[in-house]
Amino acid sequence: MKKLSPYLAVLCLLLLLINPALSFSGALGGLSLWGTVVVPTLLPFMICTGAVMGLGGAELLARPFTPILGRFPGLSPSGSFALICGVLCGYPMGPKIDGEFLDSRQISANEAKALLAFCSYPSPMFLAGYTMDCLKKAEIDCPLPALLAAVYLPALPLAFLARRRFLPSGRTFKTALAVQEAKPQRPFSFDAHMMNSFETMIRIGGYIMFFSMAASFLERSFLPAGLSALFSALMEMTTGIQAISKAFPSWAARPLAAAAASFGGISGIFQTKSVLKNPELSIRDYVQWKCLHSSLSAALMVLLQGMGAFS
Repeated sequence: MKKLSPYLAVLCLLLLLINPALSFSGALGGLSLWGTVVVPTLLPFMICTGAVMGLGGAELLARPFTPILGRFPGLSPSGSFALICGVLCGYPMGPKIDGEFLDSRQISANEAKALLAFCSYPSPMFLAGYTMDCLKKAEIDCPLPALLAAVYLPALPLAFLARRRFLPSGRTFKTALAVQEAKPQRPFSFDAHMMNSFETMIRIGGYIMFFSMAASFLERSFLPAGLSALFSALMEMTTGIQAISKAFPSWAARPLAAAAASFGGISGIFQTKSVLKNPELSIRDYVQWKCLHSSLSAALMVLLQGMGAFS
């Protein structure tokens, strides 16, 4: 891959020079999506969850869910908090909090690795808003409960597999590491945390812009509409879901849209990689888990269709 990197960089520059109008529209679409959807939904959650963590309120917030999540998949209160935030806040908050708890030694390495398998999702607001809007505009009947089930229910087999892999013995993960292993914590600064959140959001916006441009070039390429839509979904989740809704009939668009949302696109992978600072958490493992998650979501949506859920 390193040998190909210079050629890819030169190719990207040539594409920008050859078709600046298409580059501009792709960048504008990505930045518009970032500014009107991602920032308003993700940034407040990012700031508030960081404040909760910094002020020691994570276990307090996760306490009502600990009796359930503590039994299966056996998470500690801190791990439960990371999972809840990953579901409610959307990409890449789950892996971000997972890595931060591992850095501060509030969860063990095994629990952090297991969490990486099933703590990363699109937010319910994204599914209920953007995804459902794309499907409705294409006149595709897809009840919201079915879409939510297809995206979130695969967490159960993923958690089971992750527990089998990273918790070979015992019933629960450790709730905390030994005191001598814990890292000294700096006093929480809301101002510093907010600036760090802004930096993370700008990094996320850059990836969304870049991959939206790539999706724009794919839409105008010589590829058939269906193949172009699949490549767009592989690059960037939002533009991909829109393209899938337009290019495929209902029976194919539903599982493909669910798969695209569960995978998150290469853009989502780069966003996750940018917030995973701890070397014990592998982005390669994350990609493998997301591929499995995507496959399970598509299979579950096909099963729901076969059961007549959309008739």
